[in-house]
Amino acid sequence: MEKTTQIYGIRAVMEAINANEPIDKVFIQKGLKGDLSREMETLLRKKGISASYVPVEKLNRITKNNHQGVVANISPVDFLSIEELIAQVAEKETAPLFLLLDQLSDVRNFGAIIRTAECTGVDGIIIQKRGAAPVTADTVKTSAGAAFRVPIAKVDHIKDAVFFLQASGIQVVAATEKTDNTLYEVSLSAPTAIIMGSEDQGISPSILKASDHMAKLPMLGTIGSLNVSVACGVFLYEVVRQRLGKTSK
Repeated sequence: MEKTTQIYGIRAVMEAINANEPIDKVFIQKGLKGDLSREMETLLRKKGISASYVPVEKLNRITKNNHQGVVANISPVDFLSIEELIAQVAEKETAPLFLLLDQLSDVRNFGAIIRTAECTGVDGIIIQKRGAAPVTADTVKTSAGAAFRVPIAKVDHIKDAVFFLQASGIQVVAATEKTDNTLYEVSLSAPTAIIMGSEDQGISPSILKASDHMAKLPMLGTIGSLNVSVACGVFLYEVVRQRLGKTSK
């Protein structure tokens, strides 16, 4: 069942934070002052929750209620830690498949990726606490409900997730045009995590450096890149193709 996706008012937001509600983002009115607002901001930093400072006009558009200068978006799904996610799939007999999203920001792209992930047997999606697209009602709708079926973990930094996965015996493959290797040259039958980058910047250089493999899609037309959700689908279905081919022999 879908949860309430918005709360407003300083005390209500603080109570939600202390109750460990899956808060995706908090919008705070620019210039908001007072001891209570400072206490809330300290709590947000302590919990690693993303906050944006916006004009009051934006808050008025977000909600018609008495927001007191603060509106928070609550995810309609619960998030896991990366430790919980890995432990959850450890007993499976098939090779695990994970998806890491490095600063993906568009909720509809996120929803489309979740839908494809569910269709291709992805065991879990890993996103960063700050800067990632939130799981909103639009995300759920675009995912065709798959957001309730694919586990999603949040981490402080994607690079830390890369190291944790590698230490768990999972190869990390970065989808990037900054390589000569195509996707079809990489073996994906082993336990694998695929990283997709943001819509405008791609994967950050430090994460590319930490990856085990970099792979690109061959582009035969004049346009140099695909939409990230489309590219993600191609990568995931190449995993499916390789793994089905291996099991059918």
